[in-house]
Amino acid sequence: MESEKEFLANYDMSKYDRPSVTADVAAFMVGSEDKADYRRNPENKLLLLLIRRGGHPFKDMWALPGGFLQRGETVEECALRETKEETCVAPASIMPVGVFSQPGRDPRGWIISNAFVSVISEASVKQAGRDDASDAQWFSVSFVRNDDGNYVLTLEYDDITLRAVLALEKTRFGRTEFRVIDSGGLAFDHAAIISAALMALRNAARSYDTIFDFLPEKFTLTEFQKVQETIMNVTILPANFRRMISGYVEETDEYLRGDGHRPARLYKRKNNT
Repeated sequence: MESEKEFLANYDMSKYDRPSVTADVAAFMVGSEDKADYRRNPENKLLLLLIRRGGHPFKDMWALPGGFLQRGETVEECALRETKEETCVAPASIMPVGVFSQPGRDPRGWIISNAFVSVISEASVKQAGRDDASDAQWFSVSFVRNDDGNYVLTLEYDDITLRAVLALEKTRFGRTEFRVIDSGGLAFDHAAIISAALMALRNAARSYDTIFDFLPEKFTLTEFQKVQETIMNVTILPANFRRMISGYVEETDEYLRGDGHRPARLYKRKNNT
């Protein structure tokens, strides 16, 4: 009987077609507009990092940062590497969104994308298109459901507006899939990936434990609340929010100090182990 060693020595991988594998990252940031009046809370916005493609296919169109898996690396390592190479932004953590393998999704051939979502800290992020991207910018995000049941994804930066229309296909095991009706100027099937990433992010934001992955080690309660409210597109009374998260955080002896503001106490995740 043939041993496993002999089987592997004689195994011919060329018998089977093999796809190329890519990783794409929907990197979000909760940003705030600068206000001249420091007494007023700045307006919070959910921002998405997009790159303008520098080559074919979809040359000059906007897309998520990502690229091809290299030999010897995991898809997670590929996602982090490609994001850093194309935008100069390095996500601290990433969360899987799903695998996108619809035939014909990429005109270059059989290419499967592993999609991830991440939230980037607002701390001085400077992005610039690099590698095979000609530009990289943060777009404000709006994602709403119309009366006809379809979803509209609107991404805006300066005088650029990308507006995609999508149909909800199915939700299984907590993951939502979309079909692109109008890509709105986004490359590949990235409108569907972004929409799925938004839904995954909103689901994750319902769990306070998950939001800690997207915050610095020490944070103010306002920062914590701002992240959840902006992602969920809801408003929560501060008193209610503090009551709901009281079992998840603990005070530190440190404060955040800024011009024109009273010092705000810093908190950290409570260790319940």
